Amino acid sequence: MFTVHAIDAGTLESVRRTGRDASGNPPRPWTAEGGEPVRCCLRDAEPGERLLLFGFDPKLPPDSPYRELGAVFAHAEPCAGPAGTGYPAGWRGRPQVLRAYDARGWIHPSTRTHDGTDPEAELADILAHPEVVRVDSRNIAYGCYMFTVTR
Repeated sequence: MFTVHAIDAGTLESVRRTGRDASGNPPRPWTAEGGEPVRCCLRDAEPGERLLLFGFDPKLPPDSPYRELGAVFAHAEPCAGPAGTGYPAGWRGRPQVLRAYDARGWIHPSTRTHDGTDPEAELADILAHPEVVRVDSRNIAYGCYMFTVTR
């Protein structure tokens, strides 16, 4: 069993309130063309939705050599969040990188790509390794962070 975590509301509130992302840069306003992966509610944007594009730090341990910052989309205004805690239904069938991490924040060898047909089985297999404490789903083409999965 596992839980899927969107970007937390506190992080989103901070970006909206301060006008600064994880790098200290202002988020970029964006009008959705449709299909942009929105990390606050884990679905694709509808055309015309108001979004922010900003740098996000998925919060690995501070001394991890694998920490990285990447661009993500979120709604410009607070939304209801994800529809549940399972794998995002609208993203089923989307190939992804499942990057596994140990407690040090180091990439675990169980990291892999999947074609999107059975993400639950892929995640269960990765999480069967006791050293794995989290899995980050990432876009294959751009490498962007999508969401985190924990036991």
